[in-house]
Amino acid sequence: MIVVFLGPPGAGKGTQCKELVERYGLLHLSSGDALRRHRKEGTELGQKAQSYMDQGTLVPDDLIVAMMMDEMKNIEQGNGAILDGFPRTIGQAEELDAALAKTEAKVDVVLNLEVDDSKLEERITGRRSCPVCGAAYHITFNPPQRENQCNAGCSELTQRPDDTSEVVQNRIKTYHEQTSPLVEYYQAKGNIVNIDGNVSIDKVTQSIRVAMDEMTIA
Repeated sequence: MIVVFLGPPGAGKGTQCKELVERYGLLHLSSGDALRRHRKEGTELGQKAQSYMDQGTLVPDDLIVAMMMDEMKNIEQGNGAILDGFPRTIGQAEELDAALAKTEAKVDVVLNLEVDDSKLEERITGRRSCPVCGAAYHITFNPPQRENQCNAGCSELTQRPDDTSEVVQNRIKTYHEQTSPLVEYYQAKGNIVNIDGNVSIDKVTQSIRVAMDEMTIA
């Protein structure tokens, strides 16, 4: 099973992907995580992607497609994957379809998580993390016990450079301009389900479970 998870930055895709991995046994492939790993390790791809990520713009299709096709080689036979953050453009979607067709596979379900822009900015700009242990916090929704300090006493918390207000606004704008057309692309294929992401995490999870069960049984 191949699941494409669409949604703007800060929509909560990561949280829902964890639940999907546990429930359906799928491999979670996040383009954002893969790109950050390449950037941290200083690979050729990471160096090329650096400037695009810091500005909140999309990495060019040829770079992201090559990377994600390589990531998908880790899918074990008989299992599937959740593609988080990929594809992000029509071009990437077409490349994905072509690559999957060569192995007689296809995108089975597309989950489109919809969240108001104002909520997205609040969610993203408030995110903090510990650079030592990796613990995640939010200044409003999950604040540390001591201001700007990891609860484990590791270090002061940090904010990702692409989580600042200016960059976030640009990321959201970029999403609407370049990624939203994917909704129409998958609507034409009849395999997309729109999910209200403005409600509680539990309600979002329940909606996704219903969508997954209906689409996979159909």
